[in-house]
Amino acid sequence: MKAIVYTKYGSPDVLHLKEVEKPTPKENEVLIRVYASSINSWDWDQLRGNHFIIRIIGGLFKPRYKIPGADIAGRVEAVGRNVKQFQPGDEVFGDIAGSGFGGFAEYVSVPEKFLAKKSSRMTFEQAASLPQAGLLALQGLRYKGTIKKDQQVLLNGAGGGAGTLALQYAKSCGAEVTCVDSADKSDMLRSLGADHFIDYKKEDYTRNGRQYDRVLDVIAHKSLSDYKRALKPGGVFAMIGGSMGGLLLQFLFIQPFLSRFGSKKLGLMGYKVNRKALEELNQLFEEGKVLPVIDRYYQLHEVADAFRYFGTGQVKGKIVIVVNQASL
Repeated sequence: MKAIVYTKYGSPDVLHLKEVEKPTPKENEVLIRVYASSINSWDWDQLRGNHFIIRIIGGLFKPRYKIPGADIAGRVEAVGRNVKQFQPGDEVFGDIAGSGFGGFAEYVSVPEKFLAKKSSRMTFEQAASLPQAGLLALQGLRYKGTIKKDQQVLLNGAGGGAGTLALQYAKSCGAEVTCVDSADKSDMLRSLGADHFIDYKKEDYTRNGRQYDRVLDVIAHKSLSDYKRALKPGGVFAMIGGSMGGLLLQFLFIQPFLSRFGSKKLGLMGYKVNRKALEELNQLFEEGKVLPVIDRYYQLHEVADAFRYFGTGQVKGKIVIVVNQASL
């Protein structure tokens, strides 16, 4: 089978299309013919290996997992003898980062716990856009509680995959939503329901005097005091992406202690993948509450170009990799 392979960290130039052995499912695994995958920030970080946490998880000197790609959508081709939930022919989607990645390939074999059946109303490309971004959005907005009607919510880095889904979900809950991103994404975000827009190049949302009930930050890199300033009493700040340096360490080791002494709650959202959560994404899609925004499509042999575009920071929503043409 064909797959995108890399053996060292670096720019998209280290990604190569190669012929590799087709996997065989183990007892608890499902073999999937992949029709579509998508790129997430985590994939970008894994490619470059620029942060010590990435190196600890993904390999200190070179990538532990040779085939990247977390989000997949496809059709079950075979199942291990202990698989209970799926059978050949089922259309599935999921985030397979927890089983060693491998989404940028024609086939992948993964434990069934990372998968759910996709809605028949959903294309493979849409399904591949939802898992990681959708779960980050939902779990981030539910950190330390749930959104209530008329609450003021701010999304920083709103124009990407997680942000566009978080915006739609927050609006479906009746929240008043402020989006922060570059000016070229303003029209798109307003079309999705954003009530207010802040161009981050012209205004710092942590210093404009406004406060919010809930802040979800996809690209957090400021200080704890900055984020506290942006919260109302009793407000919640959830970091789901951004700095992997000092700020991350503060959220991991300092903020949990400080939160005991104030009404404002700040933290690093813990991300979990399970079938129930994926099935909820299905339901929200069918109800019309979340619809993935897809910026561009690339073929499997164009994955390096797809990453180059991702690296520009201009992506609106998601980049989809069409792996097998049967999905078209």
